[in-house]
Amino acid sequence: MSEISLFENTLLSPEVQAQLPAGHTLRALRSNDYERGFLKVLEVLTEVGNHTKQEWLEQFNYLKQHNHEYFTITITDDKRDQVVAAGTIFVERKFVHKNGLVGHIEDIAVDGNQQGKKLGLRIIQALKFIGAQRGCYKVILDCSEKNVPFYEKCGFKQKEYEMAWYVPNETKAKL
Repeated sequence: MSEISLFENTLLSPEVQAQLPAGHTLRALRSNDYERGFLKVLEVLTEVGNHTKQEWLEQFNYLKQHNHEYFTITITDDKRDQVVAAGTIFVERKFVHKNGLVGHIEDIAVDGNQQGKKLGLRIIQALKFIGAQRGCYKVILDCSEKNVPFYEKCGFKQKEYEMAWYVPNETKAKL
């Protein structure tokens, strides 16, 4: 099977690519990134679970069918052919702001061995670029208190509070 990109490269910031360390590439998530350790990178954030290749492809194909809403990007270490950083922006359609669009940044992750190279900053810059290119009037994210200074360096301002309700397992629908 040939490799498929989640979305068009025209949404990727050439400025961000130019600022990456030598041997690193910014790109859209690809169908073969399962083998390149994409899920392993996400493990720095939270529990990921054990995905089979088939489960990975089902999720990738869903995102591909909705690639006007979901934009997952990666940074790869070209020498090792491995994903070393990742992030997603989800574009939500609103009624407010005259049917405006809001970008939600999610799942920013950098491989532990690659930290200190400003890859997290580059992922955020690239996702903000996609939000602007897609016409979002704002881009927002949730983060832990310890990460507030990092996101302020990325141009975000702390506003309001995050609230969460976790659905109990016994009442969660299985889709």
